[in-house]
Amino acid sequence: MWKINKRTRDVLSLPTYFVQMGEPVTLNVGGCVYSTSLSTLQRYPDSMLGAMFRGDLPTVRDAHGNYFIDRDGPLFRYILNFLRTSELTLPCDFKETELLRKEADFYQIEPLIQCLGDPKPHLPYPTDSYEEVVELSSTRKLSKYSNPVAVIITQLTITTKIHAMLESISCSFTKWNKHMMDTRDYQVSFTFGPCDHQQEVSLRVHLLDFISKSGFTIRNTRVHHMSERANENTVEHHWTFCRRARKVDE
Repeated sequence: MWKINKRTRDVLSLPTYFVQMGEPVTLNVGGCVYSTSLSTLQRYPDSMLGAMFRGDLPTVRDAHGNYFIDRDGPLFRYILNFLRTSELTLPCDFKETELLRKEADFYQIEPLIQCLGDPKPHLPYPTDSYEEVVELSSTRKLSKYSNPVAVIITQLTITTKIHAMLESISCSFTKWNKHMMDTRDYQVSFTFGPCDHQQEVSLRVHLLDFISKSGFTIRNTRVHHMSERANENTVEHHWTFCRRARKVDE
């Protein structure tokens, strides 16, 4: 079980008005040090940073006590500015849009993902290789009037023809069995609720990280919001991951 150290717990428990006026939070992102406020990092509660600085995900400190995130340091400048202003401002000669899109996907900041749009079409692989695909979809029904946000019901589904990947996910996420994990051909589905928002975010972040660490990169992502009833919102996410695999001669 993850533990939150005393300093983190004390900072996270401070009143909002004090956090905004108090000491800055310092981060070391890939060797680049940034200072910001806790409220900025928590601007989008269902993002990875929102979950991390709410205490739902483990944190790591560097030798100077800064929160450490092993990601692209220079590009985090644009991530942080977006959190501050909710606007994406890039230099006219900016040439790293694809890399920034991957960072936005990692941090799971939905409005930034939408600002960056869909990636360019992928070039075909050489004839001696092919593409393996993993798809992750999330459908959540959220209460409009609950504070903190309450998940009425959610379903996370991983779809792939790579049986080893499905078996690995099934074995690695056994603690979620209590939330009704259903394993079928080409799919592993997690269905649970009602629950608090943090449970759903925690599982989603860990699944994204697990798939990425298996050698897959995000090809594209889509977000769709619906309001079916007066008291609830439905949010649908879809991620497509791909990796190159070599053909085996028969």
